[in-house]
Amino acid sequence: MELEPLERIHEDLVFDEIDKNADYAKQFLNGTYLQLPDGYNRLLTAFLDAGTDDAVSSQDGSMVEGFRTGLLSGQNVIDNQWVKNYTGIRRANIFLSKIDVVPTTAALKVQWRAEARFLRAYFYFELLKRWGGVPLLGDKVYGLNDNLNLKRNTADECYDYILSEIEAVKDLLLPAAVVDQNIGRANKGAALALKSRVLLYRASPLWNPTGDVQRWTAAANAAKDVMTLGNYSLGTDFIALFNSVKHAEIIFMKEQAQSQTVELYNGPIGYTDGTGNTSPSQNLVDAFLMKNGKMPGEAGSNYDPANPYVNRDNRFAATIMFNTTKWLNRPVETFNGGKDRPGGSRTQTKTGYYLRKFMGKFESSGTYSNQNHHVILFRYAEMLLNYAEALNEASGPVNDAVDAIIAIRKRAGITAAADNRYGIPAGITQTELRTLIRNERRIEMAFEEQRFWDIRRWKIAGQVMNSPVKGMNIIRNPDATFSYTVLDIAPSVFDVSKNYLFPIPYSEIQTNPNMTQNPGYTY
Repeated sequence: MELEPLERIHEDLVFDEIDKNADYAKQFLNGTYLQLPDGYNRLLTAFLDAGTDDAVSSQDGSMVEGFRTGLLSGQNVIDNQWVKNYTGIRRANIFLSKIDVVPTTAALKVQWRAEARFLRAYFYFELLKRWGGVPLLGDKVYGLNDNLNLKRNTADECYDYILSEIEAVKDLLLPAAVVDQNIGRANKGAALALKSRVLLYRASPLWNPTGDVQRWTAAANAAKDVMTLGNYSLGTDFIALFNSVKHAEIIFMKEQAQSQTVELYNGPIGYTDGTGNTSPSQNLVDAFLMKNGKMPGEAGSNYDPANPYVNRDNRFAATIMFNTTKWLNRPVETFNGGKDRPGGSRTQTKTGYYLRKFMGKFESSGTYSNQNHHVILFRYAEMLLNYAEALNEASGPVNDAVDAIIAIRKRAGITAAADNRYGIPAGITQTELRTLIRNERRIEMAFEEQRFWDIRRWKIAGQVMNSPVKGMNIIRNPDATFSYTVLDIAPSVFDVSKNYLFPIPYSEIQTNPNMTQNPGYTY
């Protein structure tokens, strides 16, 4: 019987005792890195964020809309990453079982084994946050004759396993300081950042229904561990950060070849190139601060409804293209009948906005050119946000939690004010600071696949996803001014009885009698 395709290189040739430079083994490990999450327009040209209250897909009938319409089942698993992550886990296990035969140095074997275990832990977390408890395979490489009818482990067992693997390898990985030849490889900073995120999720209401404060303390300590490494800091140029290769804010990333893909998929449609697939929502626009740190509708914010985009937090214009934004040597026109919102059947913005984040600096260029679009999986700003959130939940609005948010707001161009608190009230309560931190996280991490999971782990998706997504209707007046009216763009439905977890894919239920479906879903 042919056990595997004949054109595939057999494992014994990959892990070869006469491969003196271990080239094939290293290539196999590098291939395992390819199973890490992709970013940007990965859901058939849509961002995952287009399945939240932060955006909609500009394309009618996009698969990501299923998150908003509730069309989820075992036979329709949107963002189905089951096979991809178990493929990564299997590759890691193969590598761990075979690497000892390769004639490379003992030190390099220790490092590579640690990398494989880190990647395996990452893949398990990708499964856990979607489905809850999943089968844990340990180190076993399953064959055709093995019993594959495995039961699901509990979510707590999965959390414990992931955290134990991180703890085991964090000091065996490369140091946190990244040298050029190791860009993109897992290092100690990446392991500690993964630990921070995992513990933050485990402390959150979805996975911590009893409100165990010790979980929040552990999450705060994990984020602090990254902060005290001394290898990372916030950059000064928020736009350039996302086109960087080596940057003090980047902790871990998945490398991609240079391209114009992000610009071509998301750029406004009125230019030679650009299909405008992503429409940021008015809901997200309203979350961005004013320069003084106040929300647009807050007393003393100086928000002007007739000029809604002036005096905003610097991250606003770095994240969203709005009417009159300069791009490719002309102002963006998202008013009705404008070049970038002409009407008709062509795909175009549904909300009056286009995505700006992740793109190169093409304000004064005539056309797009290739850019670095590496997928940043962990960056320092997230660690500050993790720390502030966990510390506030564990200890209330203490100075360290406030200081972490102030550091982020400084970079965003928020003014200090006389009290030097960057818009954070001196007498803020724990509840008020929780709301502020969650909003800060929303705007800082917009379109980085954080909002989708945050509203689930906080268990607020039933609130935010059962309200319509809003957009801006813009009319150009005869005197060249504009009139702005907020409109409902798309309804949303979120079933709190089941939608906090994904349905197990039907193929897994069908082929494994021991696989149980998540509550509320049919096969």
